[in-house]
Amino acid sequence: MKGFTLLEVIVALIIAIMAAAALMAAVGSGLHATRVASMYDQAIVRANSRLAATTHGTKLAPGDSRGDDGGGFRWRVRVVPIASAPVRPVGIVGPRAAASVSVVLYGVTVWIMWNDGNTERDVRLDTEQVGG
Repeated sequence: MKGFTLLEVIVALIIAIMAAAALMAAVGSGLHATRVASMYDQAIVRANSRLAATTHGTKLAPGDSRGDDGGGFRWRVRVVPIASAPVRPVGIVGPRAAASVSVVLYGVTVWIMWNDGNTERDVRLDTEQVGG
């Protein structure tokens, strides 16, 4: 007699179901990793934008600010003075020459945060900027 017994068919079916479950878990894990990577990409772009807005066009002042950036993202910016030094202007002589100008080096840190289920994720960018 040719063919498979019922036991062989059931074992083959169980093996196929286990393989399909493992494949579905791998696909789900891959999709989650892709989503997390996409969120990190968005956070880096947002952090760069926030850093550029903080360091260009406005006078730096020490402080800490935060807010909602939309799309589930939150931001925080911290500006702290690191060092200061008097600097004498070069090339100007005579009575109109300034004695010295105080120059401050600021540390600027930008965080972009978001929730990924039960996990709090963030991106942090740091730079140093000279201000008057």
